[in-house]
Amino acid sequence: RARARRGGAPPKRAARQRAGGQAAMVLVLCMGDLHVPHRAADLPERFKALLVPGKVQHALLTGDLCDRAMYDYLKSVCPDMRVAMGEFDGALGAEKGYAETCTLKVGELTLGVVHGHQVVPWGDADALAALQRQLGCDVLVSGHTHECRTYVYDGRLLVNPGSATGAASTLSGGTASQVNPSFVLMDVVDARATVYVYQLVDGELVVEKTLFDKGDARGDA
Repeated sequence: RARARRGGAPPKRAARQRAGGQAAMVLVLCMGDLHVPHRAADLPERFKALLVPGKVQHALLTGDLCDRAMYDYLKSVCPDMRVAMGEFDGALGAEKGYAETCTLKVGELTLGVVHGHQVVPWGDADALAALQRQLGCDVLVSGHTHECRTYVYDGRLLVNPGSATGAASTLSGGTASQVNPSFVLMDVVDARATVYVYQLVDGELVVEKTLFDKGDARGDA
C-alpha cells in the first residue's frame, strides 16, 4: 500500500533542484471553506505571513471563498489557481469559472479537487474514494466538512485542508461549532508528496507532516 508517515518541519523553499539534476520540488497550496465575510473576517495573520507570493506553483481551492477580495488576494499568492465550486460561491464562482471538479498533473501524481457537498455521506472515505477513482487522481483534495484530515485510503491520498479562517460549521447536529483554522501545503517531486498541515491551535501554529509515495502503491498492485 502507499506509505504515509507523520512528523517533521515545514518546507523552506517552494521549488528547489535536487542533487544530481533530479526533478525539482513543486509546492501546491490546498485551502478552502473561508466563508468571508459571512462567517469570518479574514485569513489569520499567521497564515498570511506564510503565504509569500511567488513561492507556490499551484493552488487547489475547495471553494466557498465567497469574497472577491479574498479571491484576488489568493490569486496574488499563486496565479495558477484552480477553484472548486462551493455551496456559497454563487455569482462570483460563475464569473470566475469555478468548476465542480478540477484535476492537475504534478510530477507523476494527478491531483484532484472538489468542494465536497456533492459527495454523500459528507466526508465519507468510501464516497470520496469512489470520486477519486472516477477522476483518476492519486490525491483528492476536498472540503465542506471544515474538518482537517489527511490520510491514505485504498492506496491513494485523501486531503481535507479544513477551513483556512476557522469558519464555523453547522454539520455537527445542526449546531454551529468553531474549528481550528487550517490549510495544507504539498511538496511534490516525481511520485512522492510531502503534505504539511498548518493549524492554529489556541493561537499557536502547529505543523504536521505526512509522506505519500505512489510508488509503494504500484509495488503492491
